[in-house]
Order: sequence, then C-alpha cells, then structure tokens
Amino acid sequence: MPKPTRRAALQTWGAAILALPALHARRAEAQSQNAAPWPNRPIRLLAPYTPGGGVDTTARLLATPMGAALGQPVVVENRPGAGGSLGAGELARSAPDGNTIMVDALAHVVNPFVLRGLPFDYATAFAPISEVVVLPQILVVDPTKVPVRTLPEFIAWAKSRPNLSFGSSGNATAAHLAAALFLQRAGLDIQHIPYRGGTAALQDVMGGSTVFVFGTVSSSIQLVRDGRLTALGVTTAARIPPLPDVPTIAEQGFPGYELNEWNGLYAPARTPGPIIAKLFEASKAALADETVKQRLEALGAIPVGTDPATFAAYVAAQRAAMGEIVRSAKIEAG
Repeated sequence: MPKPTRRAALQTWGAAILALPALHARRAEAQSQNAAPWPNRPIRLLAPYTPGGGVDTTARLLATPMGAALGQPVVVENRPGAGGSLGAGELARSAPDGNTIMVDALAHVVNPFVLRGLPFDYATAFAPISEVVVLPQILVVDPTKVPVRTLPEFIAWAKSRPNLSFGSSGNATAAHLAAALFLQRAGLDIQHIPYRGGTAALQDVMGGSTVFVFGTVSSSIQLVRDGRLTALGVTTAARIPPLPDVPTIAEQGFPGYELNEWNGLYAPARTPGPIIAKLFEASKAALADETVKQRLEALGAIPVGTDPATFAAYVAAQRAAMGEIVRSAKIEAG
C-alpha cells in the first residue's frame, strides 16, 4: 500500500481537531442527560447551635418532611460555636449545589455588628430560602416582687426606683435586643445582666435578682398560667393564640414595636434558582405537615413559610433594624 503523504496526514489531523468541539459537546450533552436530577444524595441541614435549642428543634422538625418532599434524606448536623458563626462559615464555604443548607436564628442579622474578623460576609454569602418560624417573646415579671398588671404600670413603677436590673439569655440575643428596644422607647435606664440561657434568667426574675426578662413562650407560658409570672406584653405585631388576653407591647403605647426570635432557611450564595425553588417548596410542605404544626404550636412558634424573594427583603430589613439597635444601645458580644 502506498504510504500516506505528509499533506494527507496533516489534512486528517486537521479534520480530527476541527471535530473535537462537536465531539465534546455531544459527550457533555450525553452526560447531562444521563446525570441524575438534583437531589441525588442526602442533604446536610446545618444547625449552628447546640442540640436541644430552638434552632436545632426547628431543623429536626423540618428534616423528615422535607426529605419526603425531596426524595432524599435531610440529615441535621450541629455545628455550634461563636454565636452561630462557625456553622454559618461552614455553609458559606460549601458548594452552591443544594446539598448543604442551614437553619439560622436572629443572630444571622445581628452577628455582623457584634463579631469582628468574620471570614465571610453575612450579607452576600447566603441565598435566603424561607423564613420558617417566628418565636414570640413575652415580657414577664414576678408579681410578688413587681406588683403591676400592665406595661404602663410597670414603666411608672420602674421610673420611681433606682438601680434596677433585667436579665436576658445572653448578650446580643433576641431577648437582649427586645429589652434594649423597649427600654429606649420607654425612656428607662435599667442595667442588663446576661445569663447563659433563658432558664437561668427566668429563675432570677422569680428570685428577685432582676425585675423583668423577655422569655420565650415555651419557657414562660406555664409559669404565667400558674400565676408565678405576670405577662405584661408580647413582642409580636398581633396577640398570640396561646395568650390571647396579653396585649402586644405595640398596643400599649409603643406603635410599631416588634422584635421576635425567628428561624430562617439558607443555602450558599450562587445556588441555582431552580434548586432554591425546590428547597422552598419542600420547606413549605414541611410546615403544612400536621405533626410539625402541632409541635410548633406546643412550642409557641408561629409557622411562616415566606418565599425566597420575600424572605431576602425581610433579612435585609432586619439587618438594618438590628444594626441600629446594636449601635444605639452599644451592645457587644458576650
């Protein structure tokens, strides 16, 4: 057989090289068609706080019904530390593929103002999915130590007494911020005593060391029903079903007052829109689950389920509002 000429060989190689892009495109298309649709493996749901707390409880209530809606298990992983910022940092470093998501608390919009040297920006590192629940707070006093029945009565009582103190579940927590906003609006100067958790703060109110605390519904409601604490106001915009006779703080002379703990669901920034939409629909299905609704009601939590765009706007507004409270009250991390 005659040997191919150099010219013919070059023509053959040239044709092959020209055909490579089309070949790669066909292979990529075939791989895309053969790839399993998302989600194709278990999803990690980070809870950046210790087990047993509010965020952990919310995450575990959502996990099973979300997994059922998505067709893959949703596995809760606790990543506590540094006010929730360690777990948030792990999410910020995760691939934006929908396989790692997070439930976070009000601290999500407070941490940027009280923590220094964070290796990520809370405002840009995350894609909001949904505000899942609101956890109202109740301003409570011990009736044997503070003999008042209404918020105006308490304000008059406190203004006539120096050197009072109030407790909270810790520096820069929702309870601390709610109290700081209330004191600013009421014109009261009462010293803050931070505790390591809400239970200890409630105990010292009943012990007389402090005069009030903003407690969660789950921790306070039975004490209120038993008459061991007096509920003077709730932090929501409207009255809450578990305590329909307790007025809001807003309706007692402080229009617009509202400061609740809340939990939201997030993915890493740049997670594709269709995945965010599926995660939102799965979270909405979880909140509609009867078992989940009953458990949330028992905790005094209010299911929300806002869409991603609405939640993103809410996060931005809350970040601005909490930043103003932190600055004006000179709040620092504990």
